[in-house]
Amino acid sequence: MKFPDAIYLLSLAGGFLGTLLTMPFWRWWCRRVGLLDAPGHRKIHHTPIPLAGGPAVLTGLLLPIAGAWLVLSSGLLDPETTARLQYGLARRGGQLACVLGGALGMVALGGYDDRRELSAGVKLAGQTLLAVLVALSGVRITLFVPSPAFSLVVTVLWLLTVTNAVNIMDNMNGLCAGLGVIGMGYFALAAGLAGQYLVTSLALLMCGALLGFLPFNFPKATAFLGDSGSHLVGYLLAVLAILPDFYSTDHPARWAVLTPLLVLAVPLGDLLMVIYIRWRLGRPIWQGDNNHLSHRLVRRGLSPTRAVLLIWLLAALLGAPAFVGR
Repeated sequence: MKFPDAIYLLSLAGGFLGTLLTMPFWRWWCRRVGLLDAPGHRKIHHTPIPLAGGPAVLTGLLLPIAGAWLVLSSGLLDPETTARLQYGLARRGGQLACVLGGALGMVALGGYDDRRELSAGVKLAGQTLLAVLVALSGVRITLFVPSPAFSLVVTVLWLLTVTNAVNIMDNMNGLCAGLGVIGMGYFALAAGLAGQYLVTSLALLMCGALLGFLPFNFPKATAFLGDSGSHLVGYLLAVLAILPDFYSTDHPARWAVLTPLLVLAVPLGDLLMVIYIRWRLGRPIWQGDNNHLSHRLVRRGLSPTRAVLLIWLLAALLGAPAFVGR
């Protein structure tokens, strides 16, 4: 298998196995320290469920990266593969390091929220700080406007919007993780078509890590993502929507910058819908309720499992047109 196909396969498999094999440990650890989601208001489970998804998916992300770094440093790879990887790391290594630092920060913030239930204002302040730091690292949206200040503001708003849109969709077994798999897969495809193998590898790594989590979360859950996991998924979806070059002199189709909006149409649409409903009812927009798309489908007679499968299908169909003709 030639470069970079082998790296893509190893990324997907490494993420999957990293999460799958460490999940039993993280479930045990969550029970030991009391990091559990207890039954209660707006919750349909009847026994406490470990919030192990965040730590497990993060492990599935970081363990293969650590292993790849050791292999690259050991000189075991052939000279051509080593040269290509070193070239890519020289160009984007700093950015990717900052992205991973932001991922750790989001998991820590979400994990603290799982433990202490932070207020909406404190949580937003933490998200904003992390988003600003990531944007300052060079991960930016430009929208063809040559203004660093505009780029910084738009990037921070994008990171906050997607992170919270995905976070609030973690309301049924498998929903958030499955949307993450679909989104990561599409962004891996976008980066792969552009020849950006490091970005593709990161997207496939996260895709594999979420696939390793899904057997523990869908259709019956023995572990939840928790805020730590949903923050991680939302944040990386937001970042991976920015990292691929959707517009360049070699690929000048400006409409291609709409790709992230199509890929993330379901969580973004759900966010807009619940904000409108809460505003119309005179409720705070950050106050949780049962007016999400998943809840509305269940009220129309679908089982939770079928509602989740239908939303996955909708997300896949809405993202597909972005790649027609590429």
